[in-house]
Amino acid sequence: MHRHGYQGRKLHRERDQRRALIKGLADSLIKYESITTTLPKAKETLPYVEKLITKAKKGDLHNRRIIISKLQTLESAHKLIDEIAPKLKTRNSGYLRINKLQSRRGDNSEMASISFVDDIKGKVSESKEEPAQKASAKKSAEGAKNKPVSQTKTSVAKKTSSKETK
Repeated sequence: MHRHGYQGRKLHRERDQRRALIKGLADSLIKYESITTTLPKAKETLPYVEKLITKAKKGDLHNRRIIISKLQTLESAHKLIDEIAPKLKTRNSGYLRINKLQSRRGDNSEMASISFVDDIKGKVSESKEEPAQKASAKKSAEGAKNKPVSQTKTSVAKKTSSKETK
């Protein structure tokens, strides 16, 4: 029998069990932001979660409902959409990485850990950071506008004279 056109790994499970396994691994990955599993399971989970992240970045109602149906818990779906996706807005793809670990001691199976490429715990959303920078820039610009002309000229003269003395 030929294997042409067959995609994916069976993981020694029937279809429904396999789908539930991948759904559970994806749920745990979003909840804990890093998981350790066998290498074949990690390779199957990676594209599943990356597609969910791409949908979560859009954030509309239709994609939110799709994500809720693809994950086991409602909390992990909301965490993906509300917390994780905004932190990954700058990336187009490649949100996750697989790191190979040592083989498992009992049965010598290859182990791997899946984690996010960016550190999403410590990273602050850029959209929150930019308004603060813009506000401080506006204040400094307004301060320069409100100063009398004589003060700004003297400060410029002091700066040029200090450069000449050096």
